[in-house]
Amino acid sequence: MTRAPARLSPLPSGRIEERFEDKNPRYTEAEALAEANRCLYCVDAPCVKACPTAIDVPTFIRKIATGQVKGAARTILTANLLGQSCGQACPVEVLCAGDCVYNAWGREPIAIGRLQRYAVESALAKGPALFRAKPPTGRSVALVGAGPASIAAAGYLALEGHRAVIYERKAIPGGLNTLGIAPYKMKGHEALRELEWVLSLGDIELRTGVSVVEQATAPGEIAARDLLAEHDAVFLGLGLGDDARLGIPGEDGEGVVGATAFIERLKADPRLGLTGVRRAAVVGGGNTALDVAHELALLGVDVAIVYRRSEAEMSGYAHELEGARIAGARLIENRVPVEVVREGGRPVALRVAPADAGARREAPQGAAQTAEELVPADLIAVAIGQSRATRVALAFEGVALDAKGRVVVDPATHRTGNPRVYSGGDCVNGGKEVVNAVAEAKIAARAMHEAIMQRGGVAAPGPAPQGS
Repeated sequence: MTRAPARLSPLPSGRIEERFEDKNPRYTEAEALAEANRCLYCVDAPCVKACPTAIDVPTFIRKIATGQVKGAARTILTANLLGQSCGQACPVEVLCAGDCVYNAWGREPIAIGRLQRYAVESALAKGPALFRAKPPTGRSVALVGAGPASIAAAGYLALEGHRAVIYERKAIPGGLNTLGIAPYKMKGHEALRELEWVLSLGDIELRTGVSVVEQATAPGEIAARDLLAEHDAVFLGLGLGDDARLGIPGEDGEGVVGATAFIERLKADPRLGLTGVRRAAVVGGGNTALDVAHELALLGVDVAIVYRRSEAEMSGYAHELEGARIAGARLIENRVPVEVVREGGRPVALRVAPADAGARREAPQGAAQTAEELVPADLIAVAIGQSRATRVALAFEGVALDAKGRVVVDPATHRTGNPRVYSGGDCVNGGKEVVNAVAEAKIAARAMHEAIMQRGGVAAPGPAPQGS
């Protein structure tokens, strides 16, 4: 079963993300051929081992070099259904390209991400029917959340002939891909185009504006037990929750935003404006902090990144920090925010103190306060982590959380404590890359398929992509 790609509602025009240029635009055919012919096609390719979805990188690059772009795309998408977005958004510097043998020789590694994007986009533009779904099995799976993990799992399940129904509480589907990836890497409409292709792979239904709860009491809600009653299995692709707060004086009020909420508005809300924002402080040292700092700097804002530890201790990738610095952002190390300074209700500065002085602020006036300084800021973006989506997960009997609020799964199957509930993505791994979500979705989809077919007394068949 194959379908024409579904048409999702387009994002409104006038979004700030439309101002950003593409950091790594798609290769032309000539550029792709030249880059592909640099590849050594290593037999024991380290790039494959570095990819969480184990894409056969040498094979797809060889196919590009020999003019088999459709075959290259099929090689990529068989391993990773979200190969287009991963080609644009993956941190290849620390994954596949980071392990390219050229690095050891002091030479530029193969641009694997750009070649991947070229192959997938070129092939899908010519004809989206790269795979054929198996005959319907009459079984169905509910997927909670329309982010990368659920999208990938739905695609793999649909190809096996199952019906997949995705429930998303927001009006705009796509999760991180649509609403969270830096716009100089990938725009929201590109993520929706990829989602449309996945929806065409088989019997997949997307229901937006639906919240999964323990007990439904209002329109737009569905109870967890009803999902289990209506479907053979449930997949939880919940992502992460709201941005964490600083808990300091002056934080409440306009001009102080959670970083992921701000990026979402920047990508999807045409009403967001930055009038009067000349200086910004971004609090945090992870990749979200670096993304929002980079974005603001590209928009002409003077950006300071405030981090409580040293640069060497940052969890954000070194190449992302370098990109933010090139755009104009600067790093203030070993400082903690202690107050948002406001004038007339608007923030004008972030007061910071040496990191080891934070605990002494309750002490009498002294050295800790004399070491404080003001970081001028009209906007303060807080990127110090996100809450966990515990409420939805715990609505399913048998689903447990670990000490960090992550859904507990069997790593071999991604099954939770409930034998019919599986999970993957950020709600399990705590917040990694899109490619990690896809890898976990593959494991869960395979396990769900096998369990469903075994419960029905039917032997589980293998995958059925179209021939090349």
